[in-house]
Amino acid sequence: MTSVARTRVRAPELVGRAWLNTGGRTYSLRDFRGKVLLLDFWTFCCINCLHVLDELRPLAAEFADVLVTVGVHSPKFEHEADPVAIADAVERYDVDHPVLDDPSLTTWQAYAVRAWPTLVVVDPEGYVVHVAAGEGHAEALRRVIADVVAEHDGRGTLLHRGDGPYVPPPPRDTALRFPSKAAVTPAGTLLVANTARHTLVELAADGETVLRTIGAGSRGNTEGGPTEARFAEPAGLTVLPAPVADQVGYDVVVADTVNHLLRGVSLADGHVRTIAGTGHQWRDGPSDGPATDVDLSSPWDAAWWPPAGGVVVAMAGNHTLSLFDPVNGTVRRFAGTTVEGLHDGPADESFFAQPSGLAADGDRLWLADAETSALRCLTPSGTVTTVIGEGLFDFGHRDGPAKQALLQHPLGVAVLPDGSIATTMRDRGSYEPVPAPILRMESQPASALSTAVAMRGSLCRWPE
Repeated sequence: MTSVARTRVRAPELVGRAWLNTGGRTYSLRDFRGKVLLLDFWTFCCINCLHVLDELRPLAAEFADVLVTVGVHSPKFEHEADPVAIADAVERYDVDHPVLDDPSLTTWQAYAVRAWPTLVVVDPEGYVVHVAAGEGHAEALRRVIADVVAEHDGRGTLLHRGDGPYVPPPPRDTALRFPSKAAVTPAGTLLVANTARHTLVELAADGETVLRTIGAGSRGNTEGGPTEARFAEPAGLTVLPAPVADQVGYDVVVADTVNHLLRGVSLADGHVRTIAGTGHQWRDGPSDGPATDVDLSSPWDAAWWPPAGGVVVAMAGNHTLSLFDPVNGTVRRFAGTTVEGLHDGPADESFFAQPSGLAADGDRLWLADAETSALRCLTPSGTVTTVIGEGLFDFGHRDGPAKQALLQHPLGVAVLPDGSIATTMRDRGSYEPVPAPILRMESQPASALSTAVAMRGSLCRWPE
């Protein structure tokens, strides 16, 4: 939804707990007079908000001397109000503009915002001139900003040209930064999606010794060898069965999330190729066909599932699952309708909400459905069942019978050697580069949830 202000409305003051990416400086609305101000109301668990972060990068570059972008972080989940978590998210998602921490939704309410994300353009005199809710507004914003620049340049009210107030945080000297998933290779090593470094890192079996890095280490979309290839926030990966890998010429499928691609990686030489996606985000159009002709939408994880005969992909950006066939080079919609919600039943009628983690367990595929705070599974017959979770606004950290237990924005799921299921949750520090909260449950029967301490998070066993 897009609207243009019909009357001159003075922009409310920017009020919050703290500012990030400003080198410690605090700002008020008057500090941005003389420039065009773009406010991005977002929250870090929202996939649509993450899409907008990348939509705004070209605009910021094009209008660098006249435009200031300010993210207003207004949380949905309790954990999203944690100041440490917000700072980590700003780094994790490479937010390259100032961010106002608005934990009490003070500025959100002052601007009458009703949805994540919402974009507000304020002119150099401090008046709201444009409001747009949702994603996909980059071209409209470009036109609005260009018109505002032309008008105020002509009137002499575009006063401040030059660098904005953004001050990047100091870099962290670590081999891994916000790793998202690890898989055991045929050689017994660990291959890690090193998300914030835009690389893959191979570790020895001890989990500590770095053997090699695949990827140039900067955001991009390039095929080639381990020092040439580029990723953009790779989040998930899965190792193909040896016969399939031998046939297709690569061993690992990587969910290259922000590039909206699947990448194939050869472990022998570290060569990276694009195997699915066009590099454009799916918005409408075909979801089935030759893999490199079909748009994808923020693939967040991937898992080889034998009953499906292919790689199931958690398509977080449009709330579906896709199936990639590496042998035939095709992709198709596997489950979901693109409607965001929680609805069980036949796969092609089910609703998901930002599916983010996958784990195959024989005849079941486990799914961490992030925005519904749900743990769900899919059977070979094509039936989706919710084990824990109730809906988009039902979340928390509650033990007890399965029907009463609550999770908060689970991102990952894994099948443990004893057959129990573990999932990471964002409710207690999952943005930290240390083990995140883990829910653990027996796969059969599913009856109750209880909690114990596990490092900096929680360990939950189901049942006791």
